[in-house]
Amino acid sequence: MAKTNSGRFFEDYSLGQTLVHAVPRTVKMGERALYHALYPARHALYSSDAFAQACGLPFSPLDDMIGFHVVFGKTVPDVSLNAVANLGYAEGRWLAPVWPGDTLRSESEVIGLKENSNGKTGVVYVRTRGLNQHDEPVLEYVRWVMVRKGNVDAPAPEPVVPDLAKVVAPGDLVIPKGLDFTGYNFALAGEPHRWGDYEVGETIDHVDGVTIEEAEHMLATRLWQNTAKVHFDATFRPDGQRLIYGGHVISMARALSFNGLANAQMVVGLNGGAHANPCFSGDTVKAWSEVLDKAETDAPGVGALRLRLVATKGGEPFRLRGDDGKYLPEVLLDLDYWALVPL
Repeated sequence: MAKTNSGRFFEDYSLGQTLVHAVPRTVKMGERALYHALYPARHALYSSDAFAQACGLPFSPLDDMIGFHVVFGKTVPDVSLNAVANLGYAEGRWLAPVWPGDTLRSESEVIGLKENSNGKTGVVYVRTRGLNQHDEPVLEYVRWVMVRKGNVDAPAPEPVVPDLAKVVAPGDLVIPKGLDFTGYNFALAGEPHRWGDYEVGETIDHVDGVTIEEAEHMLATRLWQNTAKVHFDATFRPDGQRLIYGGHVISMARALSFNGLANAQMVVGLNGGAHANPCFSGDTVKAWSEVLDKAETDAPGVGALRLRLVATKGGEPFRLRGDDGKYLPEVLLDLDYWALVPL
């Protein structure tokens, strides 16, 4: 009897199926140190206990994307081990800070299935929750993945595509308990720009770039215990290249956005996202943002910006799609998220 796991194929999923993902992970300051070594992450709230305490928190939480990567990584053996591509995100919310010493685990529910017309792959929709050691949810999101069929003759399921919200409503954003930006120190944060200084429709070129290295990507993807074959096995793709984990691009772009959005301290909502084109070692990632919307919150001194974050591998900033409506080939990531900023 085989004891190894070759992963689920499209025909192995069923609507309403619950997936309890293995290997809980306790995260501590080592994760932060590695995260800040891998990415140019400099947001003050995640760098300084004193800064976080001045903003009403007991001490500095771990970076939002650390929580995302850990929760996401747990799901890979059950959701995307045999994936062709991770296609998109929706309805994402950070529900509580992740503190050093927290233990995270993940659960997913299959909420949609649709076989592709080629009969060789299908799209699986899952709603994932990350929970801490107290069984409190810290993160939830929907993602959809194109997965290979193990048996191309397996019958196609009845197609079900979930109706997903295009935007997380500002009133549904969860503000960490105690967060207070009324005494916010702009000098220590690195930029003077307040919520009121940003205009809907404004675009920001984040200027800086980072060339993706194979070794750093491999280290990062292992750090999050992401076991997807396309990220490690060069024989798994016909072009013989390892695919850079999309989350690596997200974190790189988010860190690069510090230049112009240093005060976008906390990511609290993920409205949508697409990994528009593959990223490979040697690509130089740059980023630009567009302000899509603004909202006030009930927390003292705290506003929210809805931002489009675009990562590219060359080309001019502020160009997203061609005349045909498709993403330009140099666009790697198109991410729509909410961030908390001082009023």
